[in-house]
Amino acid sequence: METTLIYDGTFDGFLTAVFTAYEMKLKAVVIVNQQQFQQPLFGTTETVYTDQEKANRVWKGLKTKMSSNELRRLYYAFLSEKPSVEHTLYQAILYVFASKTNVASDYTNPHILEVSKLTKNVGREKHRMEAFVRFKLTKDGIYFANIEPDFNVLPLIKNHFERRYADQKWLIYDLKRKYGIYYDLENVELITLDFGDDFDPSKTDPNLFAAIELEFQQLWNDYFKSTNIKSRKNMKLHIQHVPKRYWKYLSEKQ
Repeated sequence: METTLIYDGTFDGFLTAVFTAYEMKLKAVVIVNQQQFQQPLFGTTETVYTDQEKANRVWKGLKTKMSSNELRRLYYAFLSEKPSVEHTLYQAILYVFASKTNVASDYTNPHILEVSKLTKNVGREKHRMEAFVRFKLTKDGIYFANIEPDFNVLPLIKNHFERRYADQKWLIYDLKRKYGIYYDLENVELITLDFGDDFDPSKTDPNLFAAIELEFQQLWNDYFKSTNIKSRKNMKLHIQHVPKRYWKYLSEKQ
């Protein structure tokens, strides 16, 4: 009989579910994020509560079977949030634990191959977010940026911005997933905000942002337009490097 393990959507929660599957010696397992859970017609369900100790034991076990780069792939693939990614990861982990040799880079295994593909996609999105994030100075003296990445890359870009902008307060908010990371000159913490219905993330609201920010954006727009030589415009190449879905967050595209 199939058992569905419901977890809280966190990576540690997923690892706890993996531990639970081993602990209960389950043969047919489906691991599901509680936000995507739908009551199955058959089988049993079990709610798994995140247990840091159990998650650490699974991760420690994986460390004995995989390199640091291969471990990173598991985490990146998880952040893809692809439907049934838990199944892919669980099957990959089963394969790794069942093998006496290191098979974490055995791309003949379909689950290992899928993990690698997801990792590349998430890594590409991470680098794009690091390049395309545009901060705006608020009246509170906080540099604010909003994004809507295809994948949940906020945890991956945190260190980049903490190093690069260590001398200023900033907030990067993922509108799609409704949470952000806030740096207060000392620590980075996760936060959630309640935006009003009239909030337009593509606009610079003068009620929220500093006057100097509005002036700078106007200067930047004027400069961008003045250097945009029509005879040398190559939109195909431009879109290849800066996909259209990022344009609404670039001040030079307003």
